[in-house]
Amino acid sequence: MRELVYESLRAFSEVYSGWILWNSFLAFIPLVLSFWLFRRQKISRTALWWAVLIVFIAFLPNAPYMLTDIIHLIRGTRDGISIWVIALVFIPLHLLAILGGFQAYVVSIINQGYYLKKQGATRLMVWSAEILVHALCAVGIYLGRFRRYNSWDLVTVPKNVLISTLDDLTDKQPVAVMVVTFLILVVFYWIMKQITLGLYLRYRYFRMGKEVLE
Repeated sequence: MRELVYESLRAFSEVYSGWILWNSFLAFIPLVLSFWLFRRQKISRTALWWAVLIVFIAFLPNAPYMLTDIIHLIRGTRDGISIWVIALVFIPLHLLAILGGFQAYVVSIINQGYYLKKQGATRLMVWSAEILVHALCAVGIYLGRFRRYNSWDLVTVPKNVLISTLDDLTDKQPVAVMVVTFLILVVFYWIMKQITLGLYLRYRYFRMGKEVLE
C-alpha cells in the first residue's frame, strides 16, 4: 500500500504538478498588473500605462482558463492512481489551484471597476465593462484550450491568432462553446464577487472594531 501511494504521489509530482505551478503563475500575472494599473493613488495614463493595460488584457484569460483545467483531474483518475491519493491529494490541489486562478480573475475585474468608478463611470458602464471582459475572456479561453494559443502569441504570431479567431467566430460550434463559457464566467464571477466583497466588508468592520450587523 505504501509503495502504491509513493508511486502515485511521484506520478502526480512528475506529470500533474507542472501545470498547476505554470498556470497559476500565468493566472496571477493579470492580478499583479491590475493593482499597478487600477489601485495606485496617482495614476497617469502614459504610454507605459497603456502598454501594461494591453498586457493585462492579453493575460487576463489565463485566470479563468484554469476552470478548464478540471480536465487534468479527470485524466488523473484514469491513470490507475489510488483512490485515496485522488481524494486526499488530487482533488484538493486541483480545486485549490482552480479556485485561486478564478479568484485572481475576480479581484482583477473588481480593481478595474474601482478604477472606472474613480474616473466617474456609472454603475451601468462598470457592468458593461465587466460583460465585455467576460466576452473577451470566453474567446481567449477557447483559443487557449482548443487552438492551444498562448497570450504571447498575440505578438509572435498575430496573423495566425487573428485568422483563427475570425474562423471560430463564424463557426457555430466554437461560438456555442464560447457562449456557454461566457455564461459560466458571468455566473461564477457574480457569485465570487459577492463572497469577495462580503469578506472584505467583514475585514473592514473588524479593523474598525465593529460587527457587520451593527
